[in-house]
Amino acid sequence: MSIATRKGDQGQTDLLFGCRLAKSHPRVHALGAVDELNAALGPLRIAAARTETKEIVPQVQRWLIGLMGELATPPGAETRYAETHPDRISTPNVLWLDDRVAKLEAGGALKFQGWALPGEAGVMSGAYADLARVACRRAERSVIDLQGTPDGVPNEEIIRFLNRLSDVLWLLARWEEQQTTE
Repeated sequence: MSIATRKGDQGQTDLLFGCRLAKSHPRVHALGAVDELNAALGPLRIAAARTETKEIVPQVQRWLIGLMGELATPPGAETRYAETHPDRISTPNVLWLDDRVAKLEAGGALKFQGWALPGEAGVMSGAYADLARVACRRAERSVIDLQGTPDGVPNEEIIRFLNRLSDVLWLLARWEEQQTTE
């Protein structure tokens, strides 16, 4: 089996359960934006100097895989998806991120003057966190665009999750810029 199936050569792509959509459909845009976010977290995961970052990023990446599954589920097939994938983005995921915000803020991640200028501190992991943050914001906007369509997004916790995740990534960028030997 080859990765080059040629099934997308006419501008459509597969979702779950045999559904096909135009690659320009808002659902496909949202999926692509979340996939881009997950990829943007990869360099941060590798370059992270702080323990908190090393713990947060892999967990978020695992959750993003499930989130993409939710977005790839055609409207009306949510129950079918849930039969084999019971874990969904939910309030506990958002609360977990809220807890990380509180811990990072309490730990000093807010120690900066004026506007944060990505890359100014010369710390690669901080710059990667900022890149992941803007990818997260794009994913959030794409999911909101999908929410505005007739198909919508049945799980509104996804929007809250992405909004909170962008806050965590901003704090991680500032936290990474204050690297200390751990």
